[in-house]
Amino acid sequence: MTPMSIERILTAQPAADGGGVRLHRLVGPDGMRGLDPFLLLDEFGSDDPDDYIAGFPPHPHRGFETVTYMLAGEMLHEDHLGHTGILSAGDVQWMTAGHGVIHSEMPRQTAGRMHGFQLWINLPARDKLTDPAYRHFSAEAIPVVTRADGVVVRVIAGYFRQGGSVVQGAVRGIVTEPTYLDARLPARTRLEVPIPAGQRALVYGVSGQVQIAGHRIEPRRMAVLGAGELIELQTDDQEAQVLILAGRPLNEPIVQYGPFVMNTRAEIQQAIADYEQGRLIKV
Repeated sequence: MTPMSIERILTAQPAADGGGVRLHRLVGPDGMRGLDPFLLLDEFGSDDPDDYIAGFPPHPHRGFETVTYMLAGEMLHEDHLGHTGILSAGDVQWMTAGHGVIHSEMPRQTAGRMHGFQLWINLPARDKLTDPAYRHFSAEAIPVVTRADGVVVRVIAGYFRQGGSVVQGAVRGIVTEPTYLDARLPARTRLEVPIPAGQRALVYGVSGQVQIAGHRIEPRRMAVLGAGELIELQTDDQEAQVLILAGRPLNEPIVQYGPFVMNTRAEIQQAIADYEQGRLIKV
C-alpha cells in the first residue's frame, strides 16, 4: 500500500455557537475547502461550566448528517420527531437531517468537564430531502481494538484492519462510506491505518503529538492527507490521541447557509422559506 503524504495542515479556530458554547472549529467553505464529503468539525471542551452551560437550544438542519462524539460530560439530545437521548462519555449520536430536523443539545451537568466533537458529513443530492433519522450508540456498542503495545482504537464507523483481522464499526450503511476512528497511542508506538482507495482522509490531533510523513500533528490541528491507501502514524516520547476520518467524495456542488447545506442557491432559499413557513420538517 502507498503511504499517504500531507497536503496541508489546518488549525482549528476559537468560535462560539448555540447559546454561546465556546469551541474550536474547522469549517467550510474556507477552513475545510476541498475536504469533500466533510463540511465541519467542532471540538468543544472545558472545565468551566460558563463555557458550555447554555448548550445548543432548538435549531434546524437540512441536507447533511451530524455526528456527535462525547469524551467527557453529558449532553441531552431532543428533536421534533420525539427522539431523546443522553450522550455520555464514549457515546456517539449519528443524525441524518435529510429533509429537515429541529433539535437541541443541552448539557446535563452544571459542573465538571464537558468534552466532545461534532462532525458534519454531506449528503448526495439525491438524499438531501430524505426522511430524517437518528441513531444513538452507547460507549459499550463501539468496538475497541487493544494491541499488545498498548495502542487502543475505537471503531465508530468504517473498518479497522490490523494484521489478518478486520473490525467493523458500530455505524453502518452510510452513503459516503465513512471511517471514524478514535486512536490512542502510547509513547514510541506506530500505527498503520489502511484507507479505501480514492477516499479523502484526515487526522485531527486531540492530545499529545503524532508524526505523519515527517510532520508533527499537535492538538487542534488537522492533517489533510494526499493520495495513497495507508496512514502511517508514530509517537515519540509522549502518548497521543487522534481522530482518523475518511470518506468517499461526492464531487457535487456545495452551497451552505448556516444550518442548511444544499447544491444550489435556489435550494438554500427554499430551505430558508420552508423553515420560516413551518415546512422544513415532515410531520
